[in-house]
Amino acid sequence: MKIALCTDAWHPQVNGVVRTLATTLEHVTARGHEVMLVTPSQFFTFGLPGYKEIRLAMLPRFGTRRSLCAFDPDIVHIATEGPIGWAARGWCKANGVPFTSAFHTRFPDYAAVRTGLSPNRFWPIMRRFHAASHAVLVSTQTLADELAGHGLGQATMWSRGIDASQFHPDHAPLDVLADLPRPILLNVGRVAVEKNLEAFLDADVPGSKVVVGDGPDLAQLRARYPHVHFLGALSGTPLAQAYCSADVFVFPSRTDTFGLVMIEAMACGLPVAAYPVPGPIDVVGQNGLGPQDNLPEAVGALDEDLSKAIAGALTCSRKAAAAYGRSYSWEAATDQFLGALGSAARVRAISKAA
Repeated sequence: MKIALCTDAWHPQVNGVVRTLATTLEHVTARGHEVMLVTPSQFFTFGLPGYKEIRLAMLPRFGTRRSLCAFDPDIVHIATEGPIGWAARGWCKANGVPFTSAFHTRFPDYAAVRTGLSPNRFWPIMRRFHAASHAVLVSTQTLADELAGHGLGQATMWSRGIDASQFHPDHAPLDVLADLPRPILLNVGRVAVEKNLEAFLDADVPGSKVVVGDGPDLAQLRARYPHVHFLGALSGTPLAQAYCSADVFVFPSRTDTFGLVMIEAMACGLPVAAYPVPGPIDVVGQNGLGPQDNLPEAVGALDEDLSKAIAGALTCSRKAAAAYGRSYSWEAATDQFLGALGSAARVRAISKAA
C-alpha cells in the first residue's frame, strides 16, 4: 500500500503518541509498504499556548494538500486532530480518498482540565473530525465503547507493544537510583497538569518518589516537591534501567487512553499502581489480573486511594508483571493497524475499478 501518515505529533516531541507512530512506521516499512509523512517539521510552527514543547504547523492546508496530491496515496491515516489533521481530512473528503483516524488523546478531557469547561463542550468537535473516517483506531475496548456512546461507532482496535530487546528485567540499576531508600516509586511521562502528578507526589507513602520526564510543569513541581527526585527525560537503556531500579510504577493519570509506559514498566518486572479508570482498567485490570481477569498472579493494583494501590502493587509478583508486559507485541499491533488501513484502501480500489 501507499500510505500517507499525517500527524501533528512528531519528533522532537517525546510522548507515547510519537513513540507509537515512529515504531509503527518502522514495522510498516519493513513489511514493504510505502509511507509518506506529513509532520510539523515541514512547516513553520508555533508553540502551543501553555505547552511550548508542542510545536503546531502554521497554515498547513496548502502544503499538506500539495504533498498528498503528489504522493497519490491508497489510504491516508490521520493520527491527530490538529492543524495537519484537519488539512488532511479536508483533502481526503474533497478528493474521495478514504482515510482512517486515531483517538490517541482524550482531547475533551485534556481541554476540560486546562480550561475548566465541561468535556461535553469539546465532543462535537471530535464527532465532526472523526465522523467521515473509515475506522477510528483505538487502543482499548473501553475507549471503543466510549466513542460509540458519542456517536462514533466505527472504532477499530489498535493495541500497543513493547520492544522486548530493550524492556526486560535484566538491566543493571540506574546509578542515581541505586542507593535511594526503598521502596522506590517511579512515574514516567509528561510533567503536565493532565497527568495528575500531584496525586502521586502528595500520597502519604514511605520510600522515595522518582519522576522521569519533561514538560511545562517541571520547574514548578521541582520547587514545590524538593524531596522528589526529578530526573528529566530518559530514553533507551537508561529508561529501562530506571524501570528496573524501582519497586512500583505509579500511574496517576485519569485521562490517558492507554498508557504505553505501563506495559514498558511491567515488561521490566515493575508492578503498576493506578486509579481504576479507563486505561489502567484495560491494561492492568480491575483486580490486577489483566483486563480479562485471567492472569495467574496480580501484576498491579487499582484503587481510588492511590496510597492503597501503591501498597497493593508492592505485594505483586515482578516475574508475573514481566511475563505480562512481554505479551504486548508491536508485530500484533502492526497487524491490526494494517488490517484497518487495508480495509479502507480496498474501498478506493473498488471505486477506481468501477
